Amino acid sequence: MHIKVDDIVQVISGEDKVRGRVLKVLRDENRVIVEGVNRVYRHIRRSQKNPQGGRLSKEMPISLSNVLLVCSSCNQPSRTGARFRDDGAKERFCKKCGSAIGVIAPAHKSHAHK
Repeated sequence: MHIKVDDIVQVISGEDKVRGRVLKVLRDENRVIVEGVNRVYRHIRRSQKNPQGGRLSKEMPISLSNVLLVCSSCNQPSRTGARFRDDGAKERFCKKCGSAIGVIAPAHKSHAHK
């Protein structure tokens, strides 16, 4: 999975086709919660904790296949790949411009180039 928390993503399908920040990644369900996307109202009953009650607006998860990571260097939504750097660390990279996005795993001797 190439999407992490605090990444900027572009929603490519559905009614909210906007850019937003990833708030939570649900790995078991292959879903993400994006800030300001797929908002629903949760009706709250009056209680001691919430004496007025009412409606609470919150984001619901969307499928991971409906978002693309926005590259920080080319500022375009693009597919991502994984590759090993010369020191053996695994990193994400943009498939459009080829620039590195971030490290996924720390350096390991077996993947280092000599």
